Amino acid sequence: MKTLFAAIALAAITAPVWAAPQTVTLAVPGMTCAACPITVKTAIAKVAGVNKVDVNFDKREAVVTFDDAKASVQKLTQATENAGYPSSLKR
Repeated sequence: MKTLFAAIALAAITAPVWAAPQTVTLAVPGMTCAACPITVKTAIAKVAGVNKVDVNFDKREAVVTFDDAKASVQKLTQATENAGYPSSLKR
């Protein structure tokens, strides 16, 4: 019985943390032409863990679904900034 309890306790401690998909909306006010969303989408899509990117030029925003174990809002905003389009989390 002690062995079983020890095995369960060890499994609980060493079990991987399951990643959860997250969806966020980023405000990207610097998009000023119809070609800008292509650059923004490409930059975000290159971030490891990103599953889906939808960029809306009219709303000046990007909706991003990502694996929170691999990506973060900070990595997403850094990617858009590096592409020349600073962004922020839209609340």
